Amino acid sequence: MEEFIVIMRLDILTKEAQPSPEQMQVYMQRYHDWVGGIAAQDKFVGGTGLSKEGKVLKFNDVMTDGPYAETKESIAGFITIRAKDLEEAVSLAKGCPILKGEGNTVEVRQIVTGHNKV
Repeated sequence: MEEFIVIMRLDILTKEAQPSPEQMQVYMQRYHDWVGGIAAQDKFVGGTGLSKEGKVLKFNDVMTDGPYAETKESIAGFITIRAKDLEEAVSLAKGCPILKGEGNTVEVRQIVTGHNKV
């Protein structure tokens, strides 16, 4: 089994794009059900959500308020899963409820080794 990261992107900044507290409760239940289904297959490794605040560092000591202040699409969170290959990982990611929102995206990438601890 290989490990893959599932990166969830959506508009976390524009006020009009934010769900009501009631909608958020429904969305979070769908998300937990989806992750629970992956965990039931023993393919869930871990994951987390990310805050709306941050900084983006760029070449030549340029720093902007983040995340990605110049775009509406931001990384809202990620999970790490196990799958036999990219196709299976994509199949698992297709169930992500974030994909029910217009403009939202989910990116699936294999995690590769190569960075050693110093």
